[in-house]
Amino acid sequence: MAPMSVRTPETDENTAPHRAGFACFVGRPNAGKSTLTNALVGQKVAITSNRPQTTRHTVRGIVHRPDAQLILVDTPGLHKPRTLLGERLNDVVRTTWAEVDVIGFCLPADQKLGPGDRFIAKELAEIRKTPKVAIVTKTDLVDSKTLAEQLIAIDQLGKELGIEWAEIVPVSAVGDKQVQLVADLLIPLLPQSPPLYPEGDLTDEPEQVMVAELIREAALEGVRDELPHSIAVVVEEMIPREGRPADRPLLDIHANVFIERPSQKGIIIGPKGSRLKEVGMKSRKHIEALLGTPVFLDLHVKVAKDWQRDPKQLRRLGF
Repeated sequence: MAPMSVRTPETDENTAPHRAGFACFVGRPNAGKSTLTNALVGQKVAITSNRPQTTRHTVRGIVHRPDAQLILVDTPGLHKPRTLLGERLNDVVRTTWAEVDVIGFCLPADQKLGPGDRFIAKELAEIRKTPKVAIVTKTDLVDSKTLAEQLIAIDQLGKELGIEWAEIVPVSAVGDKQVQLVADLLIPLLPQSPPLYPEGDLTDEPEQVMVAELIREAALEGVRDELPHSIAVVVEEMIPREGRPADRPLLDIHANVFIERPSQKGIIIGPKGSRLKEVGMKSRKHIEALLGTPVFLDLHVKVAKDWQRDPKQLRRLGF
């Protein structure tokens, strides 16, 4: 008689222990961290741009599953600081690493491991207790031979620095390849816990911060080369327009785009205001999708002299 397979309660899907916890993606700037967060959560929550160092706030994306809740903490890329803002960003990174349950180290498939990756890997090696998963991003940009070489190089890097990778996984967030597999591999590394956030939540960032990020992303779009890091956005207020019928609400959003020097004003505003108008139109679409309501967006460009180096201004602009 064939042996009977018996499922113990632990292995039964309905009673498997629920897991919940925090994971963060690390990697040098522009390694695909925000794009991966968005792909996993299925909605745009972290700002993505092909200019490095655009994620400023710790944006948490939340992946809800019947048996688990994975909360993604998206930190800024770790880099050698040149300004006070740079130092603050690096402090945020290290604090985050010490507090999460699992770390995903993002390494792009299309770039050989460089000094930036080693710098981060060395820092990671210091954080002994937290499990680490190496995630090879942007696999859609390379052939299988290049990918295989990258996987071997990452394995070697771990051995060299004494990092034991819990997993090494290739993904393409853009092509949606293996994205859910990343969640499948991270979830077992989380502690047993009931859900930490309500079912519908996708992020715990205040809406105003997310709206500011969407405006900033649109503002960076055409001027990355001229103003890579000189743009900050502050949403002054978001108020429902009075006297609107219940079925046709309108949300008034007043926001300021801050730059560092008067000479940058013309770049952002564009000839006859055309550039600013486009920033408004682009970001409004994303904001309406995020908030689920029609929006009137009022944008102003202001100069905050050398804000990246001034502690008072950094505080005022939310850093």
